[in-house]
Amino acid sequence: MSVTTRELDGEPSTLRLYLKAALPALPVVGTLPGCRHARGDVPELLLTRTGVRTDPSHLAAYADVCGFSLGALLPATYPHLAAFGLQLTLMCDTAFPFAPMGMVHLRNSITQYRPLTVEDVLDVGVTAADVRPHPKGRLVDLVSTIDVGGSRVWEETMTLLARSGDGGEEHGTAPLADLQAPKGPVRWRLPADLGRRYAAVSGDRNPIHMYALTAKAFGFPRQIAHGMWAKARCLAALEERLPRSYRVDVEFKKPVLLPTSVTFGSRRAPGATEFGVVGPPREDRPAPTHLVGRVTPFE
Repeated sequence: MSVTTRELDGEPSTLRLYLKAALPALPVVGTLPGCRHARGDVPELLLTRTGVRTDPSHLAAYADVCGFSLGALLPATYPHLAAFGLQLTLMCDTAFPFAPMGMVHLRNSITQYRPLTVEDVLDVGVTAADVRPHPKGRLVDLVSTIDVGGSRVWEETMTLLARSGDGGEEHGTAPLADLQAPKGPVRWRLPADLGRRYAAVSGDRNPIHMYALTAKAFGFPRQIAHGMWAKARCLAALEERLPRSYRVDVEFKKPVLLPTSVTFGSRRAPGATEFGVVGPPREDRPAPTHLVGRVTPFE
């Protein structure tokens, strides 16, 4: 089957897309044509945007909320924002086999083949791939790419979990299954409005990140931090030690309930740098691991 390419003229409205994403979750409405998502495999569909430029004021706002220093190079997580509208557009397409609300961002892998600059003009593509079993449901990958001048400079694989009762044993071992979060002395105090601040620059206005009331509707006691903010904040902490070309993998563990304080740690490993974010222990429960990650440089 050939892949259908659909080019978008501009940046999609993520607010409108989130309203559309909510429809399949509504009783009765979610079963209607135009709202009900298909079953089976992912659509053979590639969404693209070309000629995407970086707004320096937007980059400055992103660097501020994520902790990066501001310069001529883009943080490796920043291009995710150029792809996010396409990712959400694809998930809202009824040919996509899972309703987007309630999906869990389980893993994220970014490969930076070379540093991107503020002056680079980006061609962005997003497609879905590899529906597969997981003990808690089904996994699917959203694969995003960025080319500059016809050359691939950046890739991201965002692995999402669709919870269901028809899961199964996952094929193979999760990439970071055996990685333990390093202990570290760095403490971050995360305010209650962190999710809203990150949403303002990223466009990711998922209700679970915004307010306690909206998060409770999806089973959380209060709002949670964005996984991609957490990944970005970790890379900002490692900024002076990052190579020019590398792959960074993370596994999101327990959600970060806001407000809170967390601890960041990192360590050198053979051919890599490992890092993690851990929350405070509570009563008789051990400290929860929120995130583990690994930076692997290219030779």
